[in-house]
Amino acid sequence: MDIKEILVKVKNQELDVEEAQQLLNGPDYACIDYDRKERTGVPEVIYGAGKTSQQIKGIIQQMLINGQTDILVTRLSNDKYLDIKDDFPLFQYDELSHTYFYQKESKRLNKGKIAVICAGTSDLPIANEATITARFLGNEVIQINDVGVAGLHRLLHRIDDISSASVIVVIAGMEGALASVVGGLVSSPVIAVPTSVGYGANFNGLSALLSMLNSCASGVSVVNIDNGFGAGYMAHTINCLGGKR
Repeated sequence: MDIKEILVKVKNQELDVEEAQQLLNGPDYACIDYDRKERTGVPEVIYGAGKTSQQIKGIIQQMLINGQTDILVTRLSNDKYLDIKDDFPLFQYDELSHTYFYQKESKRLNKGKIAVICAGTSDLPIANEATITARFLGNEVIQINDVGVAGLHRLLHRIDDISSASVIVVIAGMEGALASVVGGLVSSPVIAVPTSVGYGANFNGLSALLSMLNSCASGVSVVNIDNGFGAGYMAHTINCLGGKR
């Protein structure tokens, strides 16, 4: 709702004055950073895990009231999505990555292209989060799935697409070897994302994280375990520098 809608609802006695005042003043459980886009180029993003459905709903409403037309919510569980979806019919939800977002109009800000590569189908939730984040921020993104090192020919078959990207996000669980392999084949910066996918000795992603941190490929940097959002955001900031023509 915007301010006019709130006032109309008060006039029609669909909202009382106290409810309208709370909507206009903002929730007492969140202090929304409306200046963030001016400082950093990216508006504040809502982290859905740990927040209640009502808190997420209230934050989104307040953002809309204050004119924020690009809204991204990460880690929104399916149950919370079902609780709030009727209030925001124009928002889109990716069930795999639990990402919920709205843009008044799609935009392309950056010249370069980002490649998001995942080792296996089990890594798709994190890959989708990275892709949606980077596209939301105004980048062209190509996502290449299931090209892990267990079948190296699959990766080499797509190497021309991968090499054409200005920034490459590599997502892998198990032993996390894919990041080093890609890093040794391309000239673009590689952002490695370890995932919690793997058997017991993977230690919920710790094994992949340590492998990526110890990579002998010099152009590889690493974000935290399962942090697809952080990787998509970092790829965007690098791509803002110009990208390949």
